Amino acid sequence: MIDLSIRREGLAHNIRKARENNVIIPTIAQMQNPDLIPEKIKAKLAHTDLWAVDPVNLFRINWHNEPKESGGLFQKVPNYVEIPPELSGVPCRILAMAGKWFPTGCHKVGASYGCLVPRLVTGQFDADYHHAVWPSTGNYCRGGAFNSKLLAVDSVAILPEDMSRERFDWLKSIAGRIIATPGCESNVKEIFDKTWELKQDPSMMIFNQFAEMGNPLWHYNVTGTALAEVFEAAKKPGQRLAGAAFTSGSAGTMSAGDLLKERYPYAKLAVGEALQCPTIVNNGFGGHRIEGIGDKHIPWVHNVRNTDMGIAIDDEDSQRLLRLFNTPEGQKYLKEELKLSDEQIEKFTWMGISGIANVLCCIKMAKWYELTENDVLVTVLTDSAVMYKSRVDELNEMYGPYSVFEASKDHALHMLGLKTDNMLELTYPERKRVHNLKYYTWVEQQQMKVEDLNDQWYKPQVWDEVHAQAAELDKLTEAFNEEVGLLARL
Repeated sequence: MIDLSIRREGLAHNIRKARENNVIIPTIAQMQNPDLIPEKIKAKLAHTDLWAVDPVNLFRINWHNEPKESGGLFQKVPNYVEIPPELSGVPCRILAMAGKWFPTGCHKVGASYGCLVPRLVTGQFDADYHHAVWPSTGNYCRGGAFNSKLLAVDSVAILPEDMSRERFDWLKSIAGRIIATPGCESNVKEIFDKTWELKQDPSMMIFNQFAEMGNPLWHYNVTGTALAEVFEAAKKPGQRLAGAAFTSGSAGTMSAGDLLKERYPYAKLAVGEALQCPTIVNNGFGGHRIEGIGDKHIPWVHNVRNTDMGIAIDDEDSQRLLRLFNTPEGQKYLKEELKLSDEQIEKFTWMGISGIANVLCCIKMAKWYELTENDVLVTVLTDSAVMYKSRVDELNEMYGPYSVFEASKDHALHMLGLKTDNMLELTYPERKRVHNLKYYTWVEQQQMKVEDLNDQWYKPQVWDEVHAQAAELDKLTEAFNEEVGLLARL
């Protein structure tokens, strides 16, 4: 459960600061259904850039934003990319909901909101005293720093030094402080060590996405609901939701799968990771290049008991396909050889590296379960290629000039050629094994209680109780906004 107890002094400071900085906080209900957002706020959004450091952009933390860089409002069906069979090589439909049209170009701004706001509207975080510390492998600390800036809160971003140059360049203009820790995507232990060091200063409040229950609360209620809307809008007669697959970084999106399994009981839920770091599939470890996932541990917030399959994706596949989708030669292949439309080809640039890995998980899942044209799989695209242009340049330097022929080889080898290797259907004992891996990170290293670890397994209602706290959080948010007083003066 998320602690929603009130700290009066901190709350008073936060209300005053919100009033001074013109901050109105959206509710989870408004993120699920933007029709609930006041018309005067929408009028302001109509003249605001998507990435502008303006508090009104808090109301764009949802999946329904129009695909516009500036002035966009909201649409009934969230943005998504459909992966056609001639590209995927499987007959089932794959629908990938796009995070590109969030502020910061990534849905992690939502997860960081889910972690920060419960402490902000209760006063547990005191904006006059605390610094918000965002340990991350890249996008989460970007979202946290952005939300902190909008809420007039000082932030500290922590991420591995080997992350893409674009991430660091963007953070320089937003975060109060940036700390680069040793290693690559999977070096999360080094990030955790840095947070322990910072916590010696009581003014440093850590928002650890791997452990904060606000992360799954947000994804269950907002991402899960949006994915169901995508499926319902896109499905054809006779089609069913066969499942969902998400690579695990913090495992927040896995809770969206929890909602989908409640609404569609026959759906399967798969979790992906890098083949070079197969912690779930094989208790493995190692460095890899799928930025945003696979961190040599099982996140505290992952409801492992509700997960049906583990899938390991070779990081070389996601890298090669990033190049295919984001170079003129690759796009020429897609247009002339596969006969895909300009609109489809443009939408493939909405897939960042981890988004491509999510799609590859869906393809492997479709082959494993022998899914047909009557089946639909869903996933998310965490971010777009915007954050990885330097990676495309590196690939060009590494492998030499690209061509339509090279693009055809990449498609054949790294997508059409996927097999059902490095996959594990999770039986009860296998799920328990994966869940038990949490002990070594969270109880031994991070001082969580073993009783809480056991409750996650033996009392599944723990997860339901967290998801249901959205209603209480919304009441606190509404009370906060009322005390701030800006809504009444719109």
